[in-house]
This record gives sequence, C-alpha cells and structure tokens, in this order.
Amino acid sequence: MNAATHATAARALLAFWRAAGVDMDGAEAVFTRAEPQAPPSVQRPSPAPKATTVRAKAGPSPVENARALAAAAKTIPELRAAVESFDGCALKATARNTVFSDGVENAPVLLIGEAPGKDEDEKGKPFVGRSGQLLDRILAHAGLNRQTNILISNTIYWRPPGNRDPTQGETIACLPFVERLIALSRPRLLILAGKSAAQTLLKRDDGVLKLRGRRLLYKQDGLDSPINAMVMLHPAYLLRQPHQKRLAWADVLAANTWLEELGIARAPRT
Repeated sequence: MNAATHATAARALLAFWRAAGVDMDGAEAVFTRAEPQAPPSVQRPSPAPKATTVRAKAGPSPVENARALAAAAKTIPELRAAVESFDGCALKATARNTVFSDGVENAPVLLIGEAPGKDEDEKGKPFVGRSGQLLDRILAHAGLNRQTNILISNTIYWRPPGNRDPTQGETIACLPFVERLIALSRPRLLILAGKSAAQTLLKRDDGVLKLRGRRLLYKQDGLDSPINAMVMLHPAYLLRQPHQKRLAWADVLAANTWLEELGIARAPRT
C-alpha cells in the first residue's frame, strides 16, 4: 500500500469518528498542515582539481655545456673566449681572473699544470709566481721559453680558495676545454706538470714519481694519432721538497734528448 492510499484510509476513519461525535479537529489538523519541505540541499563545492606538478625540463649540465662550448671553438683564441664565458665551475665566482694560457699559441710544446695560485689569479696568467719563476729556469735548460716555442696552461682555470686541491667535479667541468686545447694545438710534445695534470689527462692512478722519467703517449678521441707525453714534478712541489730537484734536472735532460729527436728548435739560453 502506497502513501496516498494510507492517507485516504486515515481521513475516512477520522470522518467516522467525527460523525460519532468525537472532536477530531486536532487530528484533522495533521492532514491540513502543509507538508514540511525537505531542507535545501547544500551545494558542496567541487573539490579543486589536483595541482599538476610541471617539471621544468632540465637544461644541459655544466659538463655538457662545456663540451658544446669547447667543440664550437675552432681556434685557441675562440677557446679562450669560451672558457671566459663558461659559468659551470663554481671556482669562477670566487676567483679574480680566468687563467687560461701564456706563451706561443702554435708552439710545438704544450705544458699543462694544475690550478692557478694567488699570483696567477691576480695577473690572469699561469705560472707567474715563485713556482712559475722556477719553471721558467727549468724549461730554459731544455731550450724552451714562452716567447719562442712553448704554450703553458692548466687543468683548472680559476684559483681554488686558499689554494686547496680542486675537487673532482671542478676538474671534470674544465676537462672538455683542456682536451680541446690539446686537439687544437696538436703539440709534438705534451708536458704534464704535477699529479693532477698527469692523472687527469693520462687517466692513470700512478703517482708522479712513478710516471716521471718515462716516454708516454696521450690519447684522445678524435685525434689522428697519440701525442708524445712526459710527466715532470710540479715546481711548487720542488719548492717544498728542494732535495728532489735532482729529479727535475733528470727530467730536463730527458726532455732535451726527446726534443732533439723530434727536431724541435730550441731557444738559446739567455
């Protein structure tokens, strides 16, 4: 039985009782009262759509940027400009100057050291402090100087604070430029001064004392053939360990012999 049928039956019953003399006003009021309306439904706001996280596409890493800049350089001056524009090495923020190279750009001999010190940072040239003065004297014994037949650079182009050792990340960030310098200059002899330069470019873990005094080869993808290479003690090390200068003298003699065999013209000693 539905609701309408129930209401009809109830009204009939009420009519019967009224006819019998029973006061049914109160009971009938129930049926004449307006039916209560249902409370208006509360319109709940639709849940806000979940925010979509938009991830910005990562740009090239510092190393990738360095590779691109280095590869685009077709000359050593262009490579110098690329290094000066590079911001992917944190050392640049604390250094005064970019220290790229010094010497003859088309020289037959390329020497690569480690990182600039205080004097180099101030003047913007590699090996100009006490260790640089010692280096010049050592090279002179092999007939090499910056005005005639050698180009000098580093594996790091900005001075590490407090002359600390460069980190692996700093070295890797600069490496594409170092490799490009070697590829552009194509030296007949590559001299690596110190542990950092030797291990980084030769990709060997041997110490300098083990690598020095040997005829080595530097290899790089893109080079037609390996480049003659030798390792020498860093002049800064010799200043701290003067008793090792005898090894440096032996390195000079070895370099002198190799330069003669390669037919590289030497400068007279002044």
